[in-house]
Order: sequence, then structure tokens, then C-alpha cells
Amino acid sequence: MNLPAWFIKLIKFGCVGLAGACIDFGVTYLLKEKAKWNKFLANSIGFSLAVINNFILNRIWTFAGTAGAVQVEFGKFLVVSIIGLGINNLSLYFMHKKLGLNFYVAKVLTTLFVVAWNFTANYLFTFK
Repeated sequence: MNLPAWFIKLIKFGCVGLAGACIDFGVTYLLKEKAKWNKFLANSIGFSLAVINNFILNRIWTFAGTAGAVQVEFGKFLVVSIIGLGINNLSLYFMHKKLGLNFYVAKVLTTLFVVAWNFTANYLFTFK
């Protein structure tokens, strides 16, 4: 059974994203709950560390063989990720502050939106 190339990349992207989510949630939890930092700052730091991890793994494994210069690809990845961070924080704020959802429930739901954005943008823009 031959799966479409984009679907295989989506599966790999999901695996990388799971590792990134562990970094994101772990760092966010440590900074918010243990260090008592502002939840949105903690979220931004966790998200940013996951972005760096995800870029490296996606470049090497998910989208292996891309011919772009690493600096250019990282710049594109960073732009996509900053937009993703904006979506992340706005969605998290809305779900947590306006809808009253538990912070971590809102973070899980927000992550689903951001994954869809990140895969599509990186597939079509960063690593095309």
C-alpha cells in the first residue's frame, strides 16, 4: 500500500509535534506551577523551546532532503511559528479567560489549531 508523500510527512510531523508538545507542556508547567511565572510568559517560553526542537527534527527527518539553506528555512519556520504562537496565545486567552476552560484543557485544544496551521504552512511554505 503506497501512502501519499504528504500523508507520510503528516505522520512524521505529528511524531515530531508530540515531542515538541512534551517540551512545550513540560516547560510551561514547570515555569507556571513550580516557578510561579506568568502563565502566558511560561506558555511562550515552552512554545519557543518546542519550536527550536521541532525545526531541527522536521528539517532532518520529516522534510529530509530539502535543498534550502538552513538559515532561510529556519527564518521561514520562525515566521510560521511566530504566527502559530499568536494563534496559540490568542486562542488560549479566549478559551481560558473568556470561556472559563481550565488552562491545560484550553492549551490542548489550542494545540490542535496550531498543529493544523503549522503543518500546512510548513508543508507549503517552509520546506516546499
